[in-house]
Parts: sequence; C-alpha cells; structure tokens
Amino acid sequence: MHPILIQIGPFTIYSYGFFIAAAILLALAVAIQQADKKGLDSRLGPDLGFYLILSAIVGARILYVLIKPEHFWEHPLQIIMFWKGGLVFLGGAVAAVAVGAYYLRRKNQPFWPWTDAFAPGIALGQGVGRIGCLMAGCCYGKETQLPWAITFTNPLSLAPLHIPLHPTQIYHSLAGFFTFGLLLASKRWLKGAGQLFGLFLAAYGALRFLIEFYRGDFRGNLGLFSITQWMALAALAAGVIIIFWRRRSA
Repeated sequence: MHPILIQIGPFTIYSYGFFIAAAILLALAVAIQQADKKGLDSRLGPDLGFYLILSAIVGARILYVLIKPEHFWEHPLQIIMFWKGGLVFLGGAVAAVAVGAYYLRRKNQPFWPWTDAFAPGIALGQGVGRIGCLMAGCCYGKETQLPWAITFTNPLSLAPLHIPLHPTQIYHSLAGFFTFGLLLASKRWLKGAGQLFGLFLAAYGALRFLIEFYRGDFRGNLGLFSITQWMALAALAAGVIIIFWRRRSA
C-alpha cells in the first residue's frame, strides 16, 4: 500500500497517522451529537474526548510494545512513533474506560449514558482508522490463496512483501462499520443506560476474536488462543453482562 500519504521535502504525512486522526475527529463528532440527543452536557464532549484519546493512544501503544518487546528493546526510540503504525485497540479501550470513569466522576456526570453516547462513534472510528492500518501494512493477515488476498510491495510497509495475505485490515474495517450500523439500529430496543455500550463490547469482542484467526502478525499466545483473543473474549463476556445488568435500569 502507501505508508506515506504526502511527502514534500522534509514534510511528511503518514497514512496511518492521517486516518487515525480522521477516525478520532469523526468519533468525537458523533459522540457529541449522541450526547446532545441524550440530554447530556455536550460541552464536556471535547474535554472528555481529549482525555479519552490521549489515554487510548498511550494504552494502545503500551500493549503493542508489550506484545513485541524484543523489537522495541533493540529500537527503543520507535516506542513513541505510533503514527507509523502499531496500536492495539483493546489496550487503548481499557485505559480510556478507566480515565473516562475518573473524569466523569470528577464532573458529577452519569457514567453509563456517556458510554452509550461514545459507543457508535468509536465503532465508526474503528472502521475509518483501520484504513490507516491497510495503508501502513500493520495488522496484516496470514498467507492465503483466496481471490481477495492482498499483496504488499512497498518496502516501507510493515507487512511481509510479495506474499498474498488475508486483508485483515479490511475485515477489521468492515467489522467497525457493521458494529456502527448495528448500534444505530438497536437504539430503539436497548433502553437501559449502558446497554448500547454493552452491545458494542459484545459485537467488537466477537468479531475481533474471529478475525484474529486470520491475523499473521504475532500477538502473543496463551494456551489455545492469542492474548488478544482472550481479551476479545473478555470484552464479549463483559458486554453480555452489561446488557443484562443494565436492562434493569430501563
């Protein structure tokens, strides 16, 4: 693909960073819109979004580094170069939820309605952000001979070159767009505060677990599954529990 989107002399815009930025802005815009519809104080949206974004990037990068410690031990300066590719969503999600809960408590804001407001935007942002993964070549798939396989040829790509691979980046992107549509369609039936967020976790966890079977980059193994798959199963379980638990508040 094209890891570098624009390069004019020393000025460089990396495709991954561009699409991640676009995903963040789009997710925040949708979250503020949803907050307005729910009667929440949408003026807090930009500040809350800033803390969520910052914590998510840090958490996602930390988990990525922990998955590949040998590489970053040899190249420590690359730890901060997240704009070139290398963020694990689950690590960012854990950090963002923790920071978001603390912020909302400080502001005396209801936690669950805000999670519902952010859930559709996060799903949509995932769909857009994964395009950056495709451009950079990170999060690549296993070798395959399927007709929709993708072959990377750019030497700056993070994926293995000249080998037909599962387009797992596209799988992830489609999963994000599907989840976004599912959340919007389910709003009329899920009335309990937090249920929409629970559905997001369940859908994300299930789809992420399945897509991981086709990932070719090392994710760290723990028994039968990768570490990421275990975290995806935890997200799925948490989502189902939240849906039924928050149903009582409807």
